[in-house]
Amino acid sequence: MDFDTALLVAVILAVVLVAVGVTVAVSRRLRGTPQRSIGTPARPSVAGRLGTARAGFGDRLRSVLGGGLDDSTWERLEEVLISADVGVGLATELVSDVRASRPETAADARAALERRLHETLAGRDRDLHLTGTPAVMVVVGVNGVGKTTTIAKLAARIREAGRAPLLAAADTYRAAADTQLATWAERVGVEVVRGEAGSDPASVAFGGVERARESGADTVIVDTAGRLQTKKNLMAELGKIVRVLEREAGSVSETLLVLDGTAGQNGLAQAEAFGEVAGLSGVVLTKMDGSARGGVAFAVEHQLGVPVKFIGLGEGVDDLVPFDPDAYVDALLGEA
Repeated sequence: MDFDTALLVAVILAVVLVAVGVTVAVSRRLRGTPQRSIGTPARPSVAGRLGTARAGFGDRLRSVLGGGLDDSTWERLEEVLISADVGVGLATELVSDVRASRPETAADARAALERRLHETLAGRDRDLHLTGTPAVMVVVGVNGVGKTTTIAKLAARIREAGRAPLLAAADTYRAAADTQLATWAERVGVEVVRGEAGSDPASVAFGGVERARESGADTVIVDTAGRLQTKKNLMAELGKIVRVLEREAGSVSETLLVLDGTAGQNGLAQAEAFGEVAGLSGVVLTKMDGSARGGVAFAVEHQLGVPVKFIGLGEGVDDLVPFDPDAYVDALLGEA
């Protein structure tokens, strides 16, 4: 083989190798990436969507820590934290810890506070644990927090992760509640099991489990009626739904409480009541893009010991994102 022929063969081989590489890459892209965690953080979208909270909390914090350090600085810092819905107990604890670090400058104090805020949210399990055949998730909350739309967004995210979700419309009392859920379900491409108006919500939830077994769906998301935590009969009904699902499905993998991120400390009372009846594995904070406070996530985790798993940052299907505590703290404290 002469030099020219060898060179031609080498060029052809190089072209073939490049073509194969491109084909493989395109094929993988079309098939999608391997099934990923449903809780994969979506860091890039957080900072921009928390602009209201950043402008409120972050600007007040910068004002307090913009000069020297004296007794009034610590008083005002505690007031800023409390007004941001961090909670009185945690605010006092944070300020005490920052002072104990003996900061020499306002920048040192800010760094110490940032470190403590990161620590407050660290070390919690924020993944969705969907076990069982099918896995069962119950979503609870009061009226008006965005529970139904959150369920649809969760279904879309679970479906994108490679699972086959099904929705059970166990809100059988509110007019057109199941219609609203069905509209969202059609939008995200999942099936809904519905009951007759006024029928037993537990039976609809059970019907969702039965239908999942028939259809091959591997995840059932149960939409429960919005209810005030002070209504004992409705809370008892919620407890019944959970007991029926545990008996029929073997377990409830996740019980998520949807909280309005603008509700402040009232949300903690809701969480405590729902936790007593149904047991909570996680919290979803909605409307966080419109909250000027932003501290409720710290209060939820510090006072209740329940992890925030998702936050809502808008009305779109993709606007429910896994809660990334580092991105959250960075967004709140970032420059406005």
